[in-house]
Amino acid sequence: MNARFEQLNKHIAPLREQIIHHAIYQEITTLADLQIFMKYHVFAVWDFMSLLKSLQMNLTCVETPWLPVGDANTRYLINEIVVGEESDIDHLGNRISHFELYLNAMKQAGADTNQINRFIENLKIYKSLTIAFEHANVPDAVREFVEQTFFVVNSNKAFLQAAVFTFGREDLIPDMFLSIVNQFSVEESAKASIFKYYLERHIEIDGDHHSHLAIEMTQNLCGDDIDKWEELTKTVAESLQMRIKLWDAAYQEICTAKKIA
Repeated sequence: MNARFEQLNKHIAPLREQIIHHAIYQEITTLADLQIFMKYHVFAVWDFMSLLKSLQMNLTCVETPWLPVGDANTRYLINEIVVGEESDIDHLGNRISHFELYLNAMKQAGADTNQINRFIENLKIYKSLTIAFEHANVPDAVREFVEQTFFVVNSNKAFLQAAVFTFGREDLIPDMFLSIVNQFSVEESAKASIFKYYLERHIEIDGDHHSHLAIEMTQNLCGDDIDKWEELTKTVAESLQMRIKLWDAAYQEICTAKKIA
């Protein structure tokens, strides 16, 4: 194992532990709690696709005339993940992106989709994150999380994009939420069935195979360049800190809602 990779893992381990053991998991005990969480999490589901697409643009050829770019194993990894994320199948066997699948899960669960829908609609019109955020009136933690992701996207540095993709994204949560949903009542479980399916697809598609390839990709992009390893360590840590802030905000809203109720 690459020594610098080991140092990275050691540096970010406390942050990953904070996410894995965050208080929000114990607080989500009902469908109403899940509804609040999904309002926040959907933005992470959405901006993940831009992070993935930035990698596809940097590590494969998406222009004409086509020319071979980089390592074939890396091209395969990125294109395979794009297929899985952008055109997977839903619980009925229809082709769908994971973001659209998540929106369907929100609708089934009764979660509020107004903010994410307004955000997407205004992004299509104005092509500006800033304007879209203002029109959607999203919480600060959501905005900061997405802005940090787009800092990485707009850096145009494939090694940073690969590192955040590999160490700071959705691999942190599916198992935990499956256990939460499985503890719901029969009635509430029925309303979270698409969300459960979404999680199961993540586990199935983003398993060890993708994880190992993503780690190899990051190592190959950095090589023995000390400056790259230092920069990506700092950036991955920032990404994880933004995830903690996102979870903190959702946790606070859930707790507040329970006090009011």
